[in-house]
Amino acid sequence: MTTRPVLANAGAMKEFVGAFEVTSKLTGHIYECRFSYLWNGIATRHSDTIDTKFFVDGDVVMVGLAHTAFVKFRERSGRDLTDREASFIAADYLRERLEEEDVRPVYDVTHEDVLRLIEQVGIK
Repeated sequence: MTTRPVLANAGAMKEFVGAFEVTSKLTGHIYECRFSYLWNGIATRHSDTIDTKFFVDGDVVMVGLAHTAFVKFRERSGRDLTDREASFIAADYLRERLEEEDVRPVYDVTHEDVLRLIEQVGIK
């Protein structure tokens, strides 16, 4: 059986993704971002997502990752994504949106985008 490295769920959840900055390609504004936590959005928003909470310039921003992509990943890889890996995926999506000056309180990331980000981040 082949084992693959994973981003382990070590430490406090709020430390899964370190604070980061994103510079808008359009305005040059530098966004200060901080990850807070992750939870199952299926129950709270009835959205079939895994939701992540970030603070962007002090404001709450939610990034919901399509749960169907988590199922597809499990089928392909034979393992589940860790919470830390999901947090990295959400942070990458948030970076992309903020670089384009697409600022909003809630992002729902599609199945296809989640799978694209898994590849982009290099999760196996």
